[in-house]
Amino acid sequence: MRTHTRFGVCVIAAAAAYAVGARADAPHIYAIRGARLVTAAGAPIASGTIVIRNGVIDAVGADVQAPPDAMAIDGTGLTVYPGLIDMGNSTGLDVETNPAPQESFQTTEDQERWKRSNIFRPDLAAADHLQPDAPDLARLASVGVTTVLSVPPGSIVRGQSALVNVAAGVDEPQIGAVADVRKGLQIVRAPVALHVGLGASGGRGGYPASLMGNIAFVRQHFLDAQHQQLVRQHDERAKTGGPRPSYDPALDALQPALARRIPVAFEADLGREILRSLNMAKEFNLDPLITGAREADQVVDALKASGARIIYNLNYPVRSRALAPDADEPLRMLRERAQAPKTPAALEKAGIVFAFSSAGIREPRDFVRHAARAVKEGLPPAAAVRALTINAARIAGADARLGSLERGKIANAIVTDGDLFEERTKIRHVFIDGKMVDVEPPAPAGGRGRGGS
Repeated sequence: MRTHTRFGVCVIAAAAAYAVGARADAPHIYAIRGARLVTAAGAPIASGTIVIRNGVIDAVGADVQAPPDAMAIDGTGLTVYPGLIDMGNSTGLDVETNPAPQESFQTTEDQERWKRSNIFRPDLAAADHLQPDAPDLARLASVGVTTVLSVPPGSIVRGQSALVNVAAGVDEPQIGAVADVRKGLQIVRAPVALHVGLGASGGRGGYPASLMGNIAFVRQHFLDAQHQQLVRQHDERAKTGGPRPSYDPALDALQPALARRIPVAFEADLGREILRSLNMAKEFNLDPLITGAREADQVVDALKASGARIIYNLNYPVRSRALAPDADEPLRMLRERAQAPKTPAALEKAGIVFAFSSAGIREPRDFVRHAARAVKEGLPPAAAVRALTINAARIAGADARLGSLERGKIANAIVTDGDLFEERTKIRHVFIDGKMVDVEPPAPAGGRGRGGS
């Protein structure tokens, strides 16, 4: 018996030594020296050093010395920022958004159940549908985006988002016969929020087909979820007698939101949509986020009173290509286009916490360009950096892990050759989970690209 115990201890010790040795030999220790450090946690450091070790920030400051085992990077003339966070992106998700119905339904109830399953999906989790090796997801790193709030596409009740790194960190040597789930390396936090689009189209005709119809549809399902919970609690107390409670996993998926364990992200652009979203949140004691938020500047008092945070969509409205060059536009549309880049400055002035999303933006590089436009329209550059980093992490409930250059946080960082919001600035290095990743666009067919370390 004693022999078996000693053998087991020896095996465990050998495995532990192998693991430590593998980590020590791995080439993922970096020191960027003499760079300007925009930490998003305080005033920028004019010239300092940041050390990245084993996936986290090991040290950061003006007096930090580069360790001898680190790969040193000369940061003279460069600026280090926290990795940027896009708070609304469906890239890399394998989710069918508008499936075609079957050719015929036996009953109207079957048809309505099918429709409900497509517009009411609170139990759909983005984390379950992530394609970790999706090329379009990895492309985001080239524009400085290291993390996205992965939001299921859909219409009304879309499902639960996840905070995801756009590339995996260092894949440690596996000890044992069963490998880890690879996409688990990229998921920072899940679920983050339940996403609801009150102004969305129900699709394929019939109820709900309007803003008021959508509000009634969502409200009824929150009431149904409350009722299902009460019936189940009563049944557990009664033990016997009475009808058996029905089981609806979609209604169960609303329970965390009703208990305020996760926020509800209402997609609402117009002022009246935002106010109705806030009213619903108040009625059901929900923790509200407002996404889109085009006219948020018109309802700042209501937003402040509710404690809602904003995920502002940087997909600014543009003139319709269908219009002739000399055609007139309604004054409302002209005002909307002019005001959209100014709204973030109004939110900052009002003291409302906000972040940015790229929902609907086709070219990833336009995400930062549109943030730069908000800076030109009055948003302080430091506030824009916070919206792209620490504010986004805070809204996602992950600010203890990432969003700023601080010791112990996940080493998501970007290195630029100038100010982030200058048009000519280029990204020189990107680190995700402490791994240096490729920042060049994909090579053409037959060509060769530079691999990450």
